Amino acid sequence: MPFQRRSLFLAALLEGCLLAGHAPAFAERSERFSGTFYGEHGTATKPTGTIDALFYPAAHVLRYSMTWNKLSGPVTVAHFHGPARKGHDAPPVVLITGPYQSPLTGSVSLDQDQEDMLHNGTLYVNLHTSAHPNGEARAQLAP
Repeated sequence: MPFQRRSLFLAALLEGCLLAGHAPAFAERSERFSGTFYGEHGTATKPTGTIDALFYPAAHVLRYSMTWNKLSGPVTVAHFHGPARKGHDAPPVVLITGPYQSPLTGSVSLDQDQEDMLHNGTLYVNLHTSAHPNGEARAQLAP
């Protein structure tokens, strides 16, 4: 009897995950990436914060959660940029949608070039503010 109850529980749990739309995260392999925010472009502020992300290769989706502090003002726009190593700039490749409040969570779809940037360590997040429209805080994503 305990085996039957356990089997029914597991079946109900799986069905609940499928109905709630959590099947890909539950069933698919993911890869973890993270980064720490630091100031760039001559900012006098000392930004802090992190980004943690899970990449789902079969779905080409990057799910992220980020926090930040100590910026000169509110974030006006945020992007994933690439390809560039730390200390070098690159154009935006994916818009991160707001509202731009810390903490910020979301997901984006990546194309093959962007996936290559992620795996090569050349994809980074840039937080832009009114005082620093070219970017005030940056976090390079790494496994």
